[in-house]
Amino acid sequence: MIAEEVYFHPDADVRFPDPVEIDGDVVAIGGNLSPGMLLSAYRQGIFPWFSDDDPILWWSLNPRFVIFPGRIHISTSLKKRIRRNQFDLTVDKAFDQVIYECRDSPRSGQDGTWITDDMVEAYLHLHSLGYAHSAEAWIDGELAGGLYGVSLGGCYYGESMFTNRTDASKIAFTALAGVLVDAGFGLIDCQQHTRHLAAFGAVDMPRRNFLAALAGELEKPTIKGDWGRYFPEFPQSALWEGLRGR
Repeated sequence: MIAEEVYFHPDADVRFPDPVEIDGDVVAIGGNLSPGMLLSAYRQGIFPWFSDDDPILWWSLNPRFVIFPGRIHISTSLKKRIRRNQFDLTVDKAFDQVIYECRDSPRSGQDGTWITDDMVEAYLHLHSLGYAHSAEAWIDGELAGGLYGVSLGGCYYGESMFTNRTDASKIAFTALAGVLVDAGFGLIDCQQHTRHLAAFGAVDMPRRNFLAALAGELEKPTIKGDWGRYFPEFPQSALWEGLRGR
């Protein structure tokens, strides 16, 4: 079976082709970036990734790169930097700034970005609906690094991160991971392999296994809304207190 071209109403609850039956990683082509279509895709282990010159491409990678947050690995050097307490850490305080920084940050080996204007608008909308969330690291009131992603059930789907100061995004990610563990999350979807995330203990999973694990996580309730209010003591968590030596 090959990827199918899809057209759906913006508010539809969309059934994509079964990724297990697809030859390759692209599941579908076309459609839109409405909340209904995006959330339907994420629930089925599918995400959009395309450039301005492409139609919308919907992917389900095989294998899938994931972190089990309860098994996250923090390097000795990162532990030392966390203990220096250089950054103020927040969640959902500056989602718009984070996504624009992720879009505009230069990346090695890439001439442009997959975070198109349409993608920015779509994820800002998801954030306003309480499904997309960011974590931020600040120095002297300036945004130094951060990340954003989508949350459904017990899965956090990481989308992108940026850093303007050494290890800022890594520390924001570590803080978020600790809170996710305490909140009962069992999966962080990193989508594709990177050395950066491999250092945190991310592993490749066969697509079939990932989809089975995701189904279990989606049985958990979704923490929807402003995570700054839901996690008012952020970044406090068992992991974070351990890393701080308390």
